[in-house]
Amino acid sequence: METTDSRDYFESYEDLTIHQLMLKDSARNRAYRQAIFDNADQIRGRTVLDVGAGTGILSVLCAQAGAAKVYAVEASSVWRLAQEVISENRFDNVVEVINSRIEDAILPEKVDVIVSEWMGFYLLHEGMLDSVIAARDKFLKPGGLIFPESATLYSAPCCVPGMFDFWDDLEGVSMRSFGEKLRSEASHKPVTAPVSPDDLLADPEVVTWIDLREATPADVDSIKMQHVAVANKAGKYQGICLWFTCTFPSYSTEPVALSTAPDEPETHWKQTTIVLPTEVPVEEKAPIAYELSLARTNENSRRYNIEVTMLDPEEVQHPEYCGCHMTKCILVRAMLDRYEMESLPK
Repeated sequence: METTDSRDYFESYEDLTIHQLMLKDSARNRAYRQAIFDNADQIRGRTVLDVGAGTGILSVLCAQAGAAKVYAVEASSVWRLAQEVISENRFDNVVEVINSRIEDAILPEKVDVIVSEWMGFYLLHEGMLDSVIAARDKFLKPGGLIFPESATLYSAPCCVPGMFDFWDDLEGVSMRSFGEKLRSEASHKPVTAPVSPDDLLADPEVVTWIDLREATPADVDSIKMQHVAVANKAGKYQGICLWFTCTFPSYSTEPVALSTAPDEPETHWKQTTIVLPTEVPVEEKAPIAYELSLARTNENSRRYNIEVTMLDPEEVQHPEYCGCHMTKCILVRAMLDRYEMESLPK
């Protein structure tokens, strides 16, 4: 029996492992499958472009939904496996695998639909958004669909017990020195790991929203937001948690959303946490002010530098209706409530 070497398909063992994690991500797979089949009327008999097709699973789903033609464009050596998967599912007559960067690809026609799983950690890091935008501008017909069509990045202050509290007592031994070294390393590279919903200290805030129908690469070169969150419980402010949600187009059903939030089923993206060098105890309704910035690196446009700056709540402007316990916000809330009551018909 003829055997094949995985090195013919994957650039490294890490590459193989990443593809395995993606394929085992049931939340990801279900969301794409539901979105594609909910829009079968928009796909049936039409032409689809799969950007960064990988192993070809999305191409097969589009073929199953009735696409007349699917162009599966994949730049890496995994395109060979995609071809085998297409054949295994008997869609050679529908899906054409093209080994090329999407920026260099040549198609014989414009397409009606673009599908891509382009999202990276905290949405943008190691993602393929630029490639999807290039494919849209080059190949998508006017009014064509993009799966997903929008994405939102969120942030919230959080506890990070695995970086702090865990090391206070390890079987009766204090390992705080080791915890300090972990936090020092984490200050150079955000932590990708599941975050419990119970470890969030405040409601999430939108960092950025991306409309894939109109976005340009310049829109995500640099992103900066300043926010005053209000602690919804007492706890230890130890980091900022990031996650994202993607929304798919819909004509006849509720739009499908793929969420990587802490209170949703775990995905291979997990959550990303920027760990603070020291913890800050906070009371319920305490203001937590911070600035978050993301910027492309000069060395690699698919990678981002991410920074969190802790701000003094006394020195930054709070939202108009801030729920924190600072005197100025209590007075503003009282004035707004009084104005609202006086505006009601008598």
